[in-house]
This record gives sequence, structure tokens and C-alpha cells, in this order.
Amino acid sequence: MSQGWKARGRVPLGAAGAALWLAVGGVFAAAPQAAAATGGCAGELVRTLPLPDAEVRVYRSRAQVCAVTVALRPGQRRHLAVSVQPRGGVPVGDAGQFTRYAGPVTVGAISRCVYVKGSVAAGSVESGWILC
Repeated sequence: MSQGWKARGRVPLGAAGAALWLAVGGVFAAAPQAAAATGGCAGELVRTLPLPDAEVRVYRSRAQVCAVTVALRPGQRRHLAVSVQPRGGVPVGDAGQFTRYAGPVTVGAISRCVYVKGSVAAGSVESGWILC
């Protein structure tokens, strides 16, 4: 069997090599799941605003605030919307018929309050001025 490996240009990994291969593969496989959990926002989750059948998640990094409206039961298309407005700035938003989430929307917010709005077909929520 080792001749078959050499003939194809492959080298057996051994137990340590196989463990390393699985560990590295696990790191790369987890990245899309982590991005899906945050909806594409970077930073720390700082606020969750509840909606019927969805929630608006607000994330903050050093220089930005990001928000995403996430359906709690993905699959069926429904109207989802999210917007973020920094104090003194214009709102940035995303809206449409989505199965999983609307957004992410990101604004620069160093030392500025933000106003977050989100909606699903059955209702809407507003944060008021937060993260001041």
C-alpha cells in the first residue's frame, strides 16, 4: 500500500500529521459559522433588541458600531430591516425580503451615540440614543 501512496505523489501523514490536519481544518470550518452567528458584524455584542420572531443585535468595535436584524426561525422569506444612525450623521440601513438576516450595517462611531432601528413583518423596535 505504501507503493500506491508514493506512486500518486502522496506521503502518509501519520498520527501527529493527521491530528494537525484535523485541527487546522476545524479552525477554517468554524470561521463561516462564527460569521453567520454574528451576521457579519465585527466587535463585541453590546445590545440585543427583541422583536416578534427576530432580534436586532448591536455590535461595537473600537471605531465602529454594526447592527443586524436576525430571524430567530430562518427559512421563510419575510420583511426584515435594520438601520443605524450616528448622532449628527445620516442613517445607514438595509431592508428587504430575507430568510435569515438584514444587514450588517456599519457606521463610524468613535465617541458618538447611535440610534438603532429594526423591524420584522410583525413589528419594529427602536433603541433610542445608546452607546454614548
